Amino acid sequence: MNFKRVDDYILRISAMTWHTPGYGLARSLLALATLCTFVFNSTELLFYPTVDEVGGPVCTEALGINLFCLLKEHLGLARVLTIVILLVVIAGWKPRYTGILHWWVCYSWVNSSLLVDGGDHVNAVLTLLLIPVTVTDHRRWHWSPVAETTSGSTGSRISPLVAFFSLKVIRIQVAAIYLHAAFAKCAVPEWQNGTALYYWFTDPTFGVTPWLEPLILPLILHPFSVALLTWGTILFEFLLFAGLLAKKAYRPLMLFVGIGFHMMIALIHGLVTFGLSMSGALLFYLGSPEKSIQKGYFRLRI
Repeated sequence: MNFKRVDDYILRISAMTWHTPGYGLARSLLALATLCTFVFNSTELLFYPTVDEVGGPVCTEALGINLFCLLKEHLGLARVLTIVILLVVIAGWKPRYTGILHWWVCYSWVNSSLLVDGGDHVNAVLTLLLIPVTVTDHRRWHWSPVAETTSGSTGSRISPLVAFFSLKVIRIQVAAIYLHAAFAKCAVPEWQNGTALYYWFTDPTFGVTPWLEPLILPLILHPFSVALLTWGTILFEFLLFAGLLAKKAYRPLMLFVGIGFHMMIALIHGLVTFGLSMSGALLFYLGSPEKSIQKGYFRLRI
């Protein structure tokens, strides 16, 4: 092993900061997704009764720090507290502290309600993986420009390394989401024969929004177009997974198309919060938040 090259590589990483407004935007999108859920739904709906007609949060998780279980008798207060925390996260104030609170809210939500979706689970995982990044972010606002100077202290060298490796783990996690989504579809007969989108688009709960039916229904009623759309979805998810190894020059286009893909899902199926969560995840995955402290912007090839 060439230790000099490894040492140079580590020095290059430590000469960069990963705490930028771009990473802040991604955090805010994750928080906005959860905020929409709590703002536009009543407390009773958020904790809808289970099959045995017992209302309130489900309190079975092991850690015992669930916000909604701790305030089980005061869910209205818990909802207000959640909204306040998420608004502060979106505003970008003190990420060093709000990063942990953000994870706490997302963790509590996915472990206490029966109405969570895939985006909520993505938020819970990504906010956990983000904690090493946020606790090493010493800015007052995550929208602030990155620092242009560094003291050279041990802490100033370790923080970029911690943030760098944490963001790499997040990239791997998001890539795994798309790989799993694509492979899982390949095992379903309706996705294999090209008819899956017909059933999804005509589903009474998650189907096409009524005003789009004149445009969408002709496509899913034609055998060729519905098969093309169905198989194209699987192929597209495989391509998004390939973004893990794509050159940085191609990532902006993949990011733009990926966000457009999720916005179309939000438009067609009404899954707005899921679209926001995945858009935030894609910013972490395909965005390039790094900036050299010493020499301005440059590409770090990995």
